[in-house]
Amino acid sequence: MASRADNIASNMNLGNFAKATELKQRIWFTIGALVVFRFLSFVPLPGVNPLILGELYDQTRGTILDMFNAFSGGALSQMSIIALGVMPYITASIVVQMASALHPTLSALKKEGASGRQKLNQYTRYGTVFLCAIQGYFLAVGLETYAAQSGLAAVVNPGYMFRIGAVINLVGGTMFLLWLGEQITSRGIGNGVSLIIMAGIVSQFPTFATNLFEGGRTGSIAPAIIIGFIVMVVVLILGISFMERAQRRLLIQYPKRATQNGMMQADRSHLPLKINTAGVIPPIFASSLLLLPLTISSFAGSSVDSDSTFGGAILWLNQYLAHGQPVYMLLYAIGIIFFCFFYTAVVFNPEETADNLKKNGGFIPGIRPGKRTADYLEYVLTRITVVGAIYLTLVCVIPEYMIAQTGIPLFLGGTSLLIVVNVTVDTISQVQSHLLAHQYGDLIKKAKLKGRMR
Repeated sequence: MASRADNIASNMNLGNFAKATELKQRIWFTIGALVVFRFLSFVPLPGVNPLILGELYDQTRGTILDMFNAFSGGALSQMSIIALGVMPYITASIVVQMASALHPTLSALKKEGASGRQKLNQYTRYGTVFLCAIQGYFLAVGLETYAAQSGLAAVVNPGYMFRIGAVINLVGGTMFLLWLGEQITSRGIGNGVSLIIMAGIVSQFPTFATNLFEGGRTGSIAPAIIIGFIVMVVVLILGISFMERAQRRLLIQYPKRATQNGMMQADRSHLPLKINTAGVIPPIFASSLLLLPLTISSFAGSSVDSDSTFGGAILWLNQYLAHGQPVYMLLYAIGIIFFCFFYTAVVFNPEETADNLKKNGGFIPGIRPGKRTADYLEYVLTRITVVGAIYLTLVCVIPEYMIAQTGIPLFLGGTSLLIVVNVTVDTISQVQSHLLAHQYGDLIKKAKLKGRMR
């Protein structure tokens, strides 16, 4: 059976893809939904001047707005109706996931199965609307305030009517993206929300590549730097692809059971533990915490006295917490390592896993079921999390170091590369699964036809 599966997997070619009608329909639906997402990123908020927004956004580069703008596909810099993207949903889902691991009531809901997950998803949507309303209001107020300080009239008619309209449009844009992501997940291919984030990041690649090679043509960027960037991106992609699929597989033994032939046979399986259990959450959290004070200082810097204590603190933040500075790099690495261990402890519970193995009669050879198994799982998880934390730190710090040394704004930072590679690998795996299921369906149909002919 295994050899037949291997033969089927090896024979998946363009001819088999052409026969998979349902898969092609799913892919075309996904492409169409992503095209709609890209069109929406060019629809500006009512009441803003899109010609002034570009100049206004250039004055706030290097802040947390850069990360949100990258994830929204440039929609934030254009202040479109989907300027917030799906980041409020990501934040709300992370908060609900952490709360479900720490709060007893939410933890009980998580164990109820499909109904419990549906309630948690409902809480996540409520949290998304709340975060969108808060972020949308402060974004509108900040746009009015910063535009007034810089002398740029980005808002045509500032006031409460503009703020209310901005909040309604931003909340509606984010909730529409969530609905679009759900449609991609159910009727398309891949995870819809992840594909929307990846499409936003990848959409900036042509502009970056054009500027990079144009700089090489004009001589402003040395050819060695361009080659170095290309080599770095290729090496990071290969390293991410390898590490994200790396697992520590623990052997699980089950008691002997009687087979149809009357023989006693012991079942075996494996418990896969990912090297990077935390995913892309640690770099997102670490960069957000570091860039938040820098964003506040950037907005407040033009209205404070540099000779005062508060003004001196703002100048210190702008100087030492800027991208590429040693203090920023050190705190960024420490934050990634901390959130790797913290988030892994939240999403993986060794005691719960040990109890489930004990209830199903499974055990790790040489380890007693129960507390000993939980301690062993925690020991193994801690050791592989060290490797995962080092890997994430290198992937995220190396691009920052290259940007600091060359002065070239690389939009493909470590977090963006992680998201793009992870989503691409997951989508390709789902495409292969659909092709494999289609070929198995053809084999079953042929077997039934031969059986009827006989």
